[in-house]
Amino acid sequence: MNRIGVLTSGGDSPGMNACIRSVVRHGMARGMEVIGYRRGYEGLIDNDGIRMTSRSVSGIMQTGGTILQTARSKRFLDPDVRAEMVQRLKADGLDGLVVVGGNGSFRGAV
Repeated sequence: MNRIGVLTSGGDSPGMNACIRSVVRHGMARGMEVIGYRRGYEGLIDNDGIRMTSRSVSGIMQTGGTILQTARSKRFLDPDVRAEMVQRLKADGLDGLVVVGGNGSFRGAV
């Protein structure tokens, strides 16, 4: 893997920033580029991704919520939209996507 994405989906919950930080730091330690998508699946649909660095996640452990923001996405329920996003991730060269959220977020990821 050379390039991965991360997003937070659904409602805010404790530990989201810690998870983002861990994904970014571990990814970078393994030579990966990490793209963070703002507003969960909505950011993925709108192609609102930012390159994450160790500086991006510095000092976020004590910050509540999620630095990437989160949202519930009704648009992502559409199978055609999901298929389009899979193609976009492939075209953007992403080898994986880390989805941080609950059971609804998981259903969107599979």
